[in-house]
Amino acid sequence: MAKIQAPVQRGQVVHVTAADLTHEGKGVAKVDGYPLFIEGMLPDEAGEVEVTKLNKGYGFAQLKKLEQASPERVDPPCPVYDECGGCQVQHLSYNGQMDMKYNQVRGVIDRIAKLPDVPVHPVLGMDEPWRYRNKAQVPVGLSGGRIVAGFYKKRSHDIIDMTECLIQHEESDAIIQRVKDVCAANGVMPYDEQRHKGVLRHVMARIGYQTGEKMAVLITRTSELPNAKEIIDGIRAAVPGITSIVQNVNPDKTNVIFGPTTKTLYGEDVIYDTIGGVKFAISARSFYQVNPVQTEVLYNKALQYAGLTGEETVIDAYCGIGTISLFLAQKAKQVYGVEIVPQAIEDARQNAELNGITNAYFEAGKAEEVIPNWYKQGIKPDVIVVDPPRKGCDEALLATILKMKPKKVVYVSCNPGTLARDLRILEDGGYRTREVQPVDMFPQTVHVEAVAVLELM
Repeated sequence: MAKIQAPVQRGQVVHVTAADLTHEGKGVAKVDGYPLFIEGMLPDEAGEVEVTKLNKGYGFAQLKKLEQASPERVDPPCPVYDECGGCQVQHLSYNGQMDMKYNQVRGVIDRIAKLPDVPVHPVLGMDEPWRYRNKAQVPVGLSGGRIVAGFYKKRSHDIIDMTECLIQHEESDAIIQRVKDVCAANGVMPYDEQRHKGVLRHVMARIGYQTGEKMAVLITRTSELPNAKEIIDGIRAAVPGITSIVQNVNPDKTNVIFGPTTKTLYGEDVIYDTIGGVKFAISARSFYQVNPVQTEVLYNKALQYAGLTGEETVIDAYCGIGTISLFLAQKAKQVYGVEIVPQAIEDARQNAELNGITNAYFEAGKAEEVIPNWYKQGIKPDVIVVDPPRKGCDEALLATILKMKPKKVVYVSCNPGTLARDLRILEDGGYRTREVQPVDMFPQTVHVEAVAVLELM
């Protein structure tokens, strides 16, 4: 194995000044041109760091002593921020976070999409960038003989027992604590992932942000929940107004959270919430955006970019439970939604019925297979909306878009890097990117969403 040529050695302490941030929120400093990535360091900060790992073109270091702080540095309000891996940039002011996320999107649009002249607008942030998440799911374990519940420590499966998380809805914190306490009082043993023993694996809370409805989900290894009646009664007494108590059974030795069987122990199978006047039924396993305030901002921008007049046929690839589709259907002539998860399509159909929307059709399958079949049936979209997973659009779907030639493509992205890659492919196929709007869906983390609009030349 060739020796890594670097101007520093592992374990060496060096004095550096950070000049940039990575997309993971790490500070970037250079020693004789060799980049070091330093967790917790911000641009324009100087200090001593210890080199922890060397790679061929870059290394990692740990901040030992901060000598000059950035004016954008703030004290993280979360007491377990340094241990927990859930947030990455609580130590950066919210304005600083907006700048970081803008630079992340601008950078990949310039570097990967090679579109330096395309406008990237300032990030649309939140007035109140805390307590925004409507869903919390935490692992449960045993520590010192007592039940603990919370997020994992960074790079480990050790659970941090926490009473609150500052980016979760307050009601979620309360539900998780009460479920933990009630289960402990009724002798329900937490899951031991090493020995594959115990009962309670995870607790999940879902909140209807607009409706106030509450759901508690107990994810168990066993189908039998010991002392089930006492647990149900205990949760109902401890969480006033709870709408739904659900059990999901996952008997497998796996890191996957949900198992195949879900049963309602009390109340309704779903809770309801609204985004922009559209009502959604949310089950324990539904995919539903976790920040409903910013989801409305994002979807309104997508709707604006689609420029619908009521005469258009729209295809929504990766439609999920129909959130964007039903938004678009209010302004379009006809919307067709496709999603690979059959249960999501069932949810989408039910949500359309719930809202009395009759001009939205949903089909389960791979977008890159279903959409060409629609094309053969004579369905010719004026607008295609894509909202793919982090890996971006499937190559076959992009090829299909280029073949179908809709007048507009509206691209909603949760990963700026794959957005930029796909914009380049669409540009090379005859489209022009008009503008890109980043939206902060996940304050205090490094993640940023963006929506772009392209027109056929």
